[in-house]
Amino acid sequence: MTKFTLEQAADVLAIKQTIYEWGDELDMDSGLTMRERGCLTEDVRYFVGGEWREGLPAVEAFYRGRADAQLSNPGKLITMRHIISSLRVSFDDADHARIGFLLVFFAALNDLDKYCDPLAVADVKMEARRGADGEWRISLFDSGQIFKRG
Repeated sequence: MTKFTLEQAADVLAIKQTIYEWGDELDMDSGLTMRERGCLTEDVRYFVGGEWREGLPAVEAFYRGRADAQLSNPGKLITMRHIISSLRVSFDDADHARIGFLLVFFAALNDLDKYCDPLAVADVKMEARRGADGEWRISLFDSGQIFKRG
């Protein structure tokens, strides 16, 4: 079992909050306000849509492009929910952490009165870095789907 100092325990809570904010951003705003939420570093490395995105502007462009495509056909954004569980944090040093968790992902075309199976279950790897302002931000996002809806 990993033992943390009191400072590290506080950092784990701050990192968890950052990750929950990231998930909430995806669920509530479709990734369109990542910069405003402040969850990602400017130089984030981010694997999404089957390829690596380097830097916050590239991540923003991905989510804007996806939203534009959804709005043009079928004309509405999909409803998503990211369920984060089994979160584990380890520290490389006082300002760098590695995070792992399971992500259960649901998505549907706003047909919210019907049942929706999970779209995927993924093993997620993240890294986080404490900025000069003392805030923790995600500096790396990578995931591999272990189960996927057919």
